[in-house]
Amino acid sequence: MPASYSYDLRTKVINAIDGGMRKTQASRIFEISRNTINTWLNKRKETGDYQPKVGYQQGYNPKIADLEEFQRFVQINGSKTQVEMAEAWSEEISDCLRQSCA
Repeated sequence: MPASYSYDLRTKVINAIDGGMRKTQASRIFEISRNTINTWLNKRKETGDYQPKVGYQQGYNPKIADLEEFQRFVQINGSKTQVEMAEAWSEEISDCLRQSCA
């Protein structure tokens, strides 16, 4: 996910629009989409501010929490097929691995 726009830029855009600039013109000058401007204005209407979201998940959520345990598991079970390894793994794994999905 790309980084959110800074609060400083958001403030400049909102102040320009509040000062009478059209959204289309602000979109061209600040090089952001009109949809983004509308999102910020709607957020300000609903919450009173247009701060970017914080605390959301960035990147993927790894399924294997303990990599050392998984490495030991692979050392022991490395000669098995993927389906056999999935059956031997102690935690939940995709159904596609437990059954031979083609």
